[in-house]
Amino acid sequence: MKKLIIAFFLASLNAFAFAQAPEAAPAARVGSIDAERERISAERARLEAGFLTEDAACYKKFAVNSCLRDVNARRREAMAGLRRQEILLNDEERRIKGAEQIRKTEEKSSAERQQEAADRRAKAFEDYQSRLEREKEKQQNRADTQAGEKASSEAQADKLGNKQEKARARADREAAAAERTQKFNERQKEARERRAQHESEQLKRTKPPAKSLPLPE
Repeated sequence: MKKLIIAFFLASLNAFAFAQAPEAAPAARVGSIDAERERISAERARLEAGFLTEDAACYKKFAVNSCLRDVNARRREAMAGLRRQEILLNDEERRIKGAEQIRKTEEKSSAERQQEAADRRAKAFEDYQSRLEREKEKQQNRADTQAGEKASSEAQADKLGNKQEKARARADREAAAAERTQKFNERQKEARERRAQHESEQLKRTKPPAKSLPLPE
């Protein structure tokens, strides 16, 4: 395992030296980064194979869990070191590509390119204005549609309200008429009852006295 740690230490030194080396041509530096990535990948595979061998050996020992924890700790440390190297390479690659992009952009800054850029900006502005006008027209159409729907809804609500008001008025009239009819019928009934009672009393007053029974012989 000491050989693995020494190899990892040397790889870290190589990565640091690579990051500090004088700048070369962008293509050559990108190629060196790719080669360094391949080296890191191979180193990771080699280390993992060694750790797997150690894992297998742990299962033959009495203190299996303690052995595995030790192996995993060294595995995490070694893999973290390789990951740090990859991060340095990624940062360097982004820096190289960014510088190359800036260089290419500066090379295109000729009068013709500037005019083309100005034309593109003008066209983009016209398209933007056109989109704004279309969106404004859509918003106006939506507003008109909503206003029409609102007016229609209000008209329907008014129509329904009028129908309900008429229905309530008709119901009130019918209820009032029914109440008047009921009162009239009650008065008529009372009048008939009074008349019947009066006639009955009159009949009792005018009824001839009953004949006396004949005397016995």
